Amino acid sequence: MKPISSRQATSPVIAEILMIGIVMILAIVVLLMIFVPSFSFFEPEAPSTLQIMGVYHQNEYGYLNYDSRVILVNKGEDRYVNGELHATFYKNDVKVPCTIETMNGNEFISTHHYGIQTIGGSGCRGDFWNPNEKIAIDFSDFTFRPGDEIKMEIFRKPSNSLISRHSYTA
Repeated sequence: MKPISSRQATSPVIAEILMIGIVMILAIVVLLMIFVPSFSFFEPEAPSTLQIMGVYHQNEYGYLNYDSRVILVNKGEDRYVNGELHATFYKNDVKVPCTIETMNGNEFISTHHYGIQTIGGSGCRGDFWNPNEKIAIDFSDFTFRPGDEIKMEIFRKPSNSLISRHSYTA
């Protein structure tokens, strides 16, 4: 019988250790893919079904007074319970100091709504904001000026889930 060299004897042991290590690494990768959520460095893009249609800087008589009236429109196919919605606005990426706790016009009257003078339009009448209906929000004068980048985010209560985000240049 031929003597076994030390080189031949260790080869199967090293192969088994490598095979076990590779299987363990693959099992860990599969478990991570199943149980660990994906890491995203960017905020997911919200739909923009509720959009800013225009910003008006003139008063009712056509004089430039930086009136800051923002017109919103439901461009989607869904109708929303306007009492379940609340909004946040940003001017040039800085949050506008205002409170819009509801998009329902009747409920809005009794809320503490600093920074907003009035809210009106077909989308805030009744209980629903239907497709193609508009809501006009009259912010305090000088809130927005021509050229400002306005971002609007609409959330659904009570989950506070973002349902629409839209940007517009005044």
